[in-house]
Amino acid sequence: MGKVIIINNERMGQGETELTTLLMGNFLRSLVSSEKKPEFLIFYASAVKLVSEGSIYLETLVSLENSGVEVLSCSTCLNYYGLTEKVKVGKKSNMAEITGILLKSEGTITI
Repeated sequence: MGKVIIINNERMGQGETELTTLLMGNFLRSLVSSEKKPEFLIFYASAVKLVSEGSIYLETLVSLENSGVEVLSCSTCLNYYGLTEKVKVGKKSNMAEITGILLKSEGTITI
């Protein structure tokens, strides 16, 4: 199994909202243009907002998914934020599946 990137926040880093939103967009677009891609992108906590209706990152995430990256979102988190029926990219997952993926991966990066 390849690399896994975990995204656990709707913005990247800490600081001003405008900057951290810009950084997340830059990171995701960089993944699209990267020759080497992760096998999985896993979204949990507030990051599930990125795969849901209204997200400014949907087009980029669809591009990643179309290039073979599997996009997974935590069902518990989606339910918590009331987004279960608003997911627009990837599939809903659970902690059992996510844990299995993390344990089999050749490396995990948390953003």
